[in-house]
Amino acid sequence: MPGVSADLDRAVATVVERCLGVAVGEELLVVADPDGADLGRALHEAVLAAGGDGALVVVAPDARRGTEPPRCVAAAMARADAYLAPCLPSISHTRARRAATEVGVRGATLPGVTEDLLARLMSADFDALTKRSQAVAALLTDATEAHLTCPRGTDLRLDLTGRAGISDHGDLTTPGAFGNLPCGEGFVAPFDGEGTLVASSVPGPGVVRDEPVTLTVRAGRLADATGRHAAAYLEQLDAHGSAGRNLAELGVGTNDRATLTGNILEDEKILGTAHVAFGASAAIGGTVAVPVHLDVVVLEPTVTVGGATVVDAGRLVL
Repeated sequence: MPGVSADLDRAVATVVERCLGVAVGEELLVVADPDGADLGRALHEAVLAAGGDGALVVVAPDARRGTEPPRCVAAAMARADAYLAPCLPSISHTRARRAATEVGVRGATLPGVTEDLLARLMSADFDALTKRSQAVAALLTDATEAHLTCPRGTDLRLDLTGRAGISDHGDLTTPGAFGNLPCGEGFVAPFDGEGTLVASSVPGPGVVRDEPVTLTVRAGRLADATGRHAAAYLEQLDAHGSAGRNLAELGVGTNDRATLTGNILEDEKILGTAHVAFGASAAIGGTVAVPVHLDVVVLEPTVTVGGATVVDAGRLVL
């Protein structure tokens, strides 16, 4: 449809020109999976249109290397000026991504992105999204504790001592900047946490509002999970050892264009939702480096940070 194509063109241009700020003569590597090859091609063409150069590489998943990209792709990432990775499995928490960041390469991962999702979420009012995300991140930085509840039974207290909040508003223009696109959240890597979490969107099955997964957190770790889809979620984390159960993130969605679809990449960005992740936290201010980071989403949450109400029954009140 012409309208969809125009929206996607605008979204792709926003990613390349606004989020990454690709300059004339810069080289950008696009790493796509086979399902995302068309979107990868569109991103590469937008780089060329902005006066940049580079390449598109299509990488099929391979269980033998896990989440890491092939060595040749990892080497290319570290030599590029920037990269975009619309691929699964996500390379956000891989050695290859961290190595590229350490040498100043900027970039974004877009795991599970679709053309429709990108077109819708990148059409958000970026000025308003930025203001919301920065306000959430500032509160998370200043506070030493947060409390998350919801009508389904969530009651989770988190220790934020010594941890800085991060504003995910899509500005990846500085050397070594790394983020997730589409953008729209304020988040932090908690130091510790204790309590119960009832998730309505979970990686794999997607929306499980009628059959939520209940997760029990003790001493900053996922101690147990119950519900029809709990075993599959735990299996994904436990495949990476005990560190896979590390309490890795608390986030608040700030993108008013995001809707509940079952795709965690979108669901965690929904304005007024909260999400919690387990697994890797080293890339976002924590200390655990493991190749897994899986978010679950809490609907209609109330989130207080340092005594200030950030979300009230699913409504962002900042």
